[in-house]
Amino acid sequence: MRLPYWLLWLGLLLQRLAELRRSRANAAGIKGSLADPEGYPLMVTVHVGLFVFPVLESRLTHASKSVAGTWAAVLLTAAVLRLSSIHALSRQWNVRGLVPADLHPVTSGPYRFIRHPNYLAVAVEVAALPLATGAWRSAIGLTLANTWVLRRRIRAEERLLFANPDYRRAFTSKRRFIPGVL
Repeated sequence: MRLPYWLLWLGLLLQRLAELRRSRANAAGIKGSLADPEGYPLMVTVHVGLFVFPVLESRLTHASKSVAGTWAAVLLTAAVLRLSSIHALSRQWNVRGLVPADLHPVTSGPYRFIRHPNYLAVAVEVAALPLATGAWRSAIGLTLANTWVLRRRIRAEERLLFANPDYRRAFTSKRRFIPGVL
């Protein structure tokens, strides 16, 4: 595996660790309901796997592709989308799916266009980081696992979110991931 991959790997890992810290601080100030608390350990497992399985696969299969160009750009774009999602949600953002009882729907940033830009960014990262080193088996496996975990989370989260009339008004007409499509 080449240095550019390790730089992307390390950058994404540091981003995740910083997000966990911010999430803990935000969650401490939120009174509300957890969406799919049983699913959180599964989500953690997928994210740990994101940093372990591609490295193992690359070592075992001797797969190694340069990340210069396409995959680096895809990961950077996903990171920008994640950070803008987190910034828009501000103190309401957390990794556990804790929906505030006094929810104030956010309709700025990427939430102007779709309901779940953060989850879209995660899905892209889960596929792109393994592909950046040629670990296509990891990309497929992690993407399938992530899809299952996010499907659970999103359904539970939306049950809580759509119970709020302001959220329902703001987001009923918006798609989950791709404006006007999905």
